[in-house]
Amino acid sequence: MARKTAVGAAVVALLSGLLVAVVNSPAASAANEDCRPDGLYRTGGVDTPYCLNYDTDGREKIGANRRVIGYFTGWRHGKNNQPAYLVNNIPWNNVTHINYAFAHVDPQNRISVGAQNANNPATGMEWPGVAGAEMDPALPYKGHFNLLTKYKQQNPSVKTLISVGGWAESGGYINEAGDRINSGGFYSLTTNADNSVNTSGINAFADSTVQFLRTYGFNGVDIDYEYPTSNADAGNPLDFQLANARRAGLNRSYQVLMKTLREKLDAAAASDGKYYMLTVAAPASGWLLRGMEVSQATQHLDYVNIMSYDLHGAWNKFVGPNASLFDDGKDAELAAGGVYGAAQYGGIGYLNTDWAYHYFRGGVQSGRINIGVPFYSRGHRNVVGGTNGLWGTAVGSNCPQGLTACGDGAKGIDNIWHDKENGRELGAGSNPLWHTKNLERGIAGSYIGQYGLDPATDPEDRLTGTYAPHYDSTLTAPWLWNNDKKVFLSTEDERSIGAKADYVASKGIGGIMIWELAGDYAWNAAKGENFIGTTLTNTIKQKFAAAGPYGNKKSPQASPAERLDVKVDFVEFPLGDNNYPISPKMRITNSSTQTIPGGAEVQFDYPTTAPPTMAQQSGWTLSVIRSDHTGPNNIGGLKGDFHRVSMKLPSWQNLAPGATADVALSYQLPISGPSNYTITFGGKTYGITQDYARGGGTTPPPTTTSATTTTTTKPPVCADAPWDRAKPYGGGNTVSHAGQRWRAKWWTQGEEPGTTGQWGVWETLGAC
Repeated sequence: MARKTAVGAAVVALLSGLLVAVVNSPAASAANEDCRPDGLYRTGGVDTPYCLNYDTDGREKIGANRRVIGYFTGWRHGKNNQPAYLVNNIPWNNVTHINYAFAHVDPQNRISVGAQNANNPATGMEWPGVAGAEMDPALPYKGHFNLLTKYKQQNPSVKTLISVGGWAESGGYINEAGDRINSGGFYSLTTNADNSVNTSGINAFADSTVQFLRTYGFNGVDIDYEYPTSNADAGNPLDFQLANARRAGLNRSYQVLMKTLREKLDAAAASDGKYYMLTVAAPASGWLLRGMEVSQATQHLDYVNIMSYDLHGAWNKFVGPNASLFDDGKDAELAAGGVYGAAQYGGIGYLNTDWAYHYFRGGVQSGRINIGVPFYSRGHRNVVGGTNGLWGTAVGSNCPQGLTACGDGAKGIDNIWHDKENGRELGAGSNPLWHTKNLERGIAGSYIGQYGLDPATDPEDRLTGTYAPHYDSTLTAPWLWNNDKKVFLSTEDERSIGAKADYVASKGIGGIMIWELAGDYAWNAAKGENFIGTTLTNTIKQKFAAAGPYGNKKSPQASPAERLDVKVDFVEFPLGDNNYPISPKMRITNSSTQTIPGGAEVQFDYPTTAPPTMAQQSGWTLSVIRSDHTGPNNIGGLKGDFHRVSMKLPSWQNLAPGATADVALSYQLPISGPSNYTITFGGKTYGITQDYARGGGTTPPPTTTSATTTTTTKPPVCADAPWDRAKPYGGGNTVSHAGQRWRAKWWTQGEEPGTTGQWGVWETLGAC
């Protein structure tokens, strides 16, 4: 999410990682533990004051039923002769959280908003003569931060967070002259040149973040890192040279960053008597999330803000909605990629808000998720085909730096919130929604000159043609179509925002995140045009007034009271585009004092964002025993949250205390989690400490018999030669793989036994 740029190659979409297992802290007081959200990581040895931020049901104290999180940007300060959106313009009665965008990582790996001087909008600017923007003289800083602190004192239920990164400043920062410095940002902060974790940089950043929150009175930090994915050419093209060389280490180091921030914020909270929040802006794109492995960083987060927008835009030729709620089975980009016709995808379209919500639901409860809505448009020009432009194509030329192919982004009067590159307008169809409302009415707007438009000299800046409104109820997506210019602008309005608010309420989702508040609209009768207003935040507030409490439980079933100290990691993901089918190893480590015997059953949930076809290639027994979503597609939304998996250790493999076991998995679309683990043996079922379920602690099972405490034995040895990916095999050839014998039905090469299904080339001949 960022200073929104048309360059959004691979826009949208984050979160990832390696599961971290820490035993329940005995230092946590009973009172604070009663308030800790279900599944939130507990920092060992720290009595974190959860009850300052959460009630005894683990729900956030927000003065409302659901969150309304508005991003407030530092650059709409009015000193550039453009319309100002200052702190006094925020609808404080309509929001629960405000995220200030953006701070950045400085060359010393510290959080920064630049030097404190009179030109710094965060800490130094003043707005004399602007009613409501008077500085509080008691504070040692000025600028937006002064006003945020002042207004928060008047609205104590509203929380403020500092957001770090964004599109332009994840891999660098904008200096005082407005130039981007390609310093490395999060990429070099988290990894060294050899792809190892840069722990010194991470610690420097985390320590400086704690001090920053203390200095400026923020309630927490929001990390908008775009993106720690292993996919090449993801994120800002200006970062490709540095980021692509470090892809192998980004996900691993991202987990360390999140864990370090969580632990240092918890320690500061215990010391200061003030709870500090940790949140992220996370991508919604299935392509980006595939390269982020599994989103187990979520255990460290108070909540996830999903960037469920920029799902289509001028970074490619496919014309579609910016932020559709559901898939309609017709997405031109997915159709071109064969998603709908390929059986392995289950017909599941993954460029929509509902898919992104269910992805993160696999790792956290619904109440720790907020869906993103855009208060801005995106669009193309010279559109060919489609229905009133929808699902047409628009092929561009003279692409932004770093892109060899792109779409034809709308420009001129259809792109007033444009970014520039080397002095050249980047076409994106990027506008505040108040401007799109004026286009719909045939009004150019009295403000266009403030954005550099000159209709007298540039035909692209002139208002021509008619912008007809359209709405697709399956997608829950509105747009404007100018048939004369062949311009498509994806928008939002009261109908679509109201439908999304209803969706949030019905699913028990935590709330809505808005990028950005300055795009909201209202009719200004004095000006005879739409301008900055509160129409959409009013709509959200009214919808949420009738909503009940958000969902506060991770698992659909109660967590067992007794828990084993067991750790589950996901390791050895192939990188980027090689990660298909998605094929990590699940590594189970028994850190308890008891042996887990061969034949023990491990169950877990994974989200319905992937079809119920998960398989293993390690000689274990694995089956999907329940699916909350079934069907040929996800048109209109996924029907439920989870698939439940049953997996059994081989009879010959006991897991002694301190021992680990790997099982190779395979699945077709990205998942977060898995979560909600249970382990059953000896007639009892246990949870695992790593799920951080509310209540209770680690309870060892009874001492088992000698039959269940034997050490791990080696698997049987297969007589057939091991399968070789590079070797061709003819019909009738046999191989060994994952503890089983396999026979080829016909010629094959590169197809892994155990992944080709009942009707595929390999048939099993049983265990060796």
